[in-house]
Amino acid sequence: MKIELQAYGKVNLGLDVLRRRPDGYHEVKMIMQTVKLHDTLTFETVDEDVIVLSTNADELPVNEDNLVYKACRMLKQEYQITRGIRVFLQKELPVAAGMAGGSADAAAALIGMNKIFDLQIPKHKLMEYGVKLGADVPYCIMKGTALSEGIGEKLTALAPMPDCYILLAKPPIAVSTKMVYENLHANELKEHPDIDGMVIALEEHSLQGITERMENVLETVTQVRYPVIAEIKACMKECGAMNSLMSGSGPTVFGIFTEKEKAEKAADAIRSRKLAKQVFVTQPYNV
Repeated sequence: MKIELQAYGKVNLGLDVLRRRPDGYHEVKMIMQTVKLHDTLTFETVDEDVIVLSTNADELPVNEDNLVYKACRMLKQEYQITRGIRVFLQKELPVAAGMAGGSADAAAALIGMNKIFDLQIPKHKLMEYGVKLGADVPYCIMKGTALSEGIGEKLTALAPMPDCYILLAKPPIAVSTKMVYENLHANELKEHPDIDGMVIALEEHSLQGITERMENVLETVTQVRYPVIAEIKACMKECGAMNSLMSGSGPTVFGIFTEKEKAEKAADAIRSRKLAKQVFVTQPYNV
């Protein structure tokens, strides 16, 4: 048996960190939005009791260090599956980009295992498995527009994002999420994004209301260290973006456009200025 699934990336329309908890974790309040840019995973059952993972992306491990492998192993062990699985991961999403690419792949692996072995695991239970793999995995199972709270595990579905075009640009730098959070002085932040106002703007289907509230407190760390992020944001706005923001802990920057032509013109400008090689025009993915 063989099935194919898409693993969709995400951007953070707003990202706030409320405080650093005594246990070292950070309490967040953020709005997540799935985008149509995706990886593709192909699953095929085999008779031998193995997990065989391959990918077009040379930089990714294909052993137990990969979240896809971990997700497959978790359900194989949990449900005592003796047949094997072969997975091919066609990577399109940028790696280590603040777009939850690895988490999306892990989510697709859980969904794929559930389908191909007919395990009949309900969605909420799959999300519980997901949280063991990573904070963003439950959201990647849920998809769409969502409010994420706590350490990222409390999810509330929101009204879908209005139609628009989303330009994504990942500069050729690697950003450590751990480094960003370690250098964020969460308890000293003076300004916080208007997340509640953005929830209302989503309910009102107001793209203007959403874009004027786009803010990410992690930029206070990442943008200072990597000025190219500010350069990409400025370039997008120059080319007609309603607003532009870094996604997650970076380094991917996204801009919101009402017209595809303007988004593509901005993409060309980013490439010609050599600010980023990985540049994509996509749209919101609403469930």
